Amino acid sequence: MSAKPSGTRLDPWYGAYAARTLGMKASETRALFAVANRPEVVSLAGGMPFLEALPMEIVAKVTADLIATDGTTALQYGNGQGHPKLREAIVEVMAEEHMRPHPDDIVITTGSQQALDLVTRIFCDPGDVVLAEGPSYVGALGVFRAYEADVVHVPMDEHGLVPEALREALAMCAKQGRTIKFLYLIPNFHNPAGVRLPMARREEILAICQSAGVLVVEDNAYGLLAFDGSIIPALHSLDSEGVLYLGTFSKLLAPGYRMGWASAPHAVRERLVLASESAILCPSHYSQLSIAAYLESVDWRGQIADYRDAYRVRCETMNEALSEFLPECSWNIPEGGFYIWTKTPPGIDTKSMLPRATTALVAYVSGTGFYADGQGADHMRLSFCFPTPERIREGIRRLSGVVRRELELVEMFGHPDQLPDDLPADIDVPAPDLA
Repeated sequence: MSAKPSGTRLDPWYGAYAARTLGMKASETRALFAVANRPEVVSLAGGMPFLEALPMEIVAKVTADLIATDGTTALQYGNGQGHPKLREAIVEVMAEEHMRPHPDDIVITTGSQQALDLVTRIFCDPGDVVLAEGPSYVGALGVFRAYEADVVHVPMDEHGLVPEALREALAMCAKQGRTIKFLYLIPNFHNPAGVRLPMARREEILAICQSAGVLVVEDNAYGLLAFDGSIIPALHSLDSEGVLYLGTFSKLLAPGYRMGWASAPHAVRERLVLASESAILCPSHYSQLSIAAYLESVDWRGQIADYRDAYRVRCETMNEALSEFLPECSWNIPEGGFYIWTKTPPGIDTKSMLPRATTALVAYVSGTGFYADGQGADHMRLSFCFPTPERIREGIRRLSGVVRRELELVEMFGHPDQLPDDLPADIDVPAPDLA
């Protein structure tokens, strides 16, 4: 029997959708973009690279030369695994973190987001468990939700995922008879927590997962972005069979190329290629060959060093501004990456405060977006990667006024859960001083 539209709802096709779509919801980060991208708003929300540090004249020349000399290939269909030239270049990029896969182990994807989607698609049935740090990347949580996997968060501390908490999560799931498909891990300059997993913990976590027979999915967008250039070997370098590695050019080059990759054991790789072909036929030949030509023509290691310098200055500026304007808060001091994970004073709900912050022309991401179970209202993710240092300082200044006014509201009305439902977003929030 065919599904029929219903005329009783705003969406007449509501009854025709697959059951799994009922769990879909907008990313809290993406939902902010319409507001945060307004020029008058200081956005401390999105994790957008500082592309002004990219040598655009060289990018333009490399791209023009590619089209002039090999345009018919660049603009043609390719294969589902990706062009050999880019896969060979990726092996060189991965070598920076002590990995040396064969180019045939690499599957090119449309950003690492698609790689994560494919991994979840081939491993997870509805009700399967994915272990993930708490907090975890909002885009990953959206993927797991779309495939109806259950996320069990494993607590973190200032050094990353806590091994003993991982043991407890594994034991709990085993006792409940639940099937764990993999541990999703962001070991370097975590999104959103900003921390880096030390080598000793990497080894301990791998030993725990090896003993339990649990696959590790290592998502590593920021590993080369330590401010001091230091490298901790990737988990994939320690166990290439037990760790499925996800990489991306979005943070190392530019997100507009939408190029990522997975490095996986042979059997898994073949399934990833089949899943990718059914989804997109093939990744963009144009983007692949553009990046391969760039990596061949440019001192890309020097370019990454330029990015690191830019982000280091921005991070230092945000840390200083938080110390000056928001000493009531507490936060990590990252050694790389894009983010400062900020804990607010008791009583503040960062999700309910957000409309009043955007009214004051500053944006952040509420911590609730980084948990699958509703936690995180006492945290916010502040991104220092994109704004200029001057804008970062101004954004934190504006945010301090919002936080202090929020504390006054909590004192007036009680706990945020007790604030009136009709409290306007712009209640007595002072207009920002833009001088």
